[in-house]
Amino acid sequence: MKKIVMFAMGLVLSCTALAQEKVETTICGDFVNEYIWRGLKLADVAVQPTLGVGYKGLSLTAWGSYGLSNKDDVKEFDLTLAYSIGGLHFGITDYWFSEMASGGDPDGRYFKYNAHSTNHVFEGNIGYDFGFASLQWYTNFAGNDYKENGKRAYSSYFEATVPFQLATVDWKATAAAVPFESPQYGTSGFAVTNLSLRATKDIKITDTFSIPIFGQLTANPCSQKAYLVFGFTLQP
Repeated sequence: MKKIVMFAMGLVLSCTALAQEKVETTICGDFVNEYIWRGLKLADVAVQPTLGVGYKGLSLTAWGSYGLSNKDDVKEFDLTLAYSIGGLHFGITDYWFSEMASGGDPDGRYFKYNAHSTNHVFEGNIGYDFGFASLQWYTNFAGNDYKENGKRAYSSYFEATVPFQLATVDWKATAAAVPFESPQYGTSGFAVTNLSLRATKDIKITDTFSIPIFGQLTANPCSQKAYLVFGFTLQP
């Protein structure tokens, strides 16, 4: 698995070397009052930086989350290799957490990939954007994702998202579910885990600089939890 990830990273870097003038770069950071992911709360106040490069639909993105108010919050560092053509999108993400809920490496070593003692989870994703709505499917295929009986869980998640505009604000409604038992999402079978509504608006600071702010209401019917998130994005 490590060789596959390194090969994929090398492929992206070789592509960018051929056409540097056409490479797209992303540098930004979100600040949120709570880190809510797919209907699950993972941390309190956090900063979430993003660094990415893309070329002709192929992209490599690094993303992280680091707690600001609670020193015990789990740190996260993800690498995603993705490709988009038309409305079709697919990719592979390597999630790394400083701690795991069960199993994993107590020392939080990044370069430890043993399946039953790693803090990595590898996920495949495929989806399609129809314009008026998008559908996405995600499945863990390697790393630390096991049921209590020791069998691989293949934890999966699928969602439907509908974007729309209302009162000069960009909105996004999401409905998502986990199809079967998953230790990662805390489900014993099919369960609706994420119903959310997100609003985003740019606040103009100067003629050339604005700050997107966003608010999100998320409910998880499976866990009977609800969250209200506020955040903003800094991007040059």
